[in-house]
Amino acid sequence: MGEHYFAERPDAASRRRTVDLVLPDLHLRLDTDSGMFSPDRVDLGTRVLLETVPDPPATGDLLDLGCGYGPIALTMAKRSSQARVLGVDVNQRALMVAEGNAETAGLDNVRFNLVDDTDPALRFDAIWSNPPIRIGKAALHDLLLAWLPRLTPAGLAHLVVQKHLGSDSLQRWLNGQGFPTERIASRSAYRVLRVAPRTEGHTP
Repeated sequence: MGEHYFAERPDAASRRRTVDLVLPDLHLRLDTDSGMFSPDRVDLGTRVLLETVPDPPATGDLLDLGCGYGPIALTMAKRSSQARVLGVDVNQRALMVAEGNAETAGLDNVRFNLVDDTDPALRFDAIWSNPPIRIGKAALHDLLLAWLPRLTPAGLAHLVVQKHLGSDSLQRWLNGQGFPTERIASRSAYRVLRVAPRTEGHTP
């Protein structure tokens, strides 16, 4: 997984399999493949996020940043059927699998595309993410600084990060960058952070 899931074209030989995402309000059977994040089971951090965040806005544009094969984006689409959900990733194999999972689930309010193919003018009423911490701190910071400013004024981001992978330092860094951030949940060594839009007048 480590060297492949954030590659645009993973080298790992394809090995398709199926995992189940079971939440109190939904059950999704998802195809996965080698060369993407957590192909053998829905990642615990993802489940912690999906079990603790408030419902997404009922309408508007919602984003899953680093969508992989789609568990977060598909949950958003299921919970907010009138919203437009976008999942973005750098991994082309994961995006293809996510599109198939949306079709299987009968969800037509979600789409997936490469990070660089997203309309730069699009703004989001919610961003949910299990961010790719293992790309390194500098790359992670660049990723968040590229996307968090695209929250609408009333929008909120929710991120899930393991404590031992730097959730507390990330929270301090986000606050230092002018994004008011607080921990709203802590479970199984994971922190769920709620991030508000950058405060007016803050100089990056």
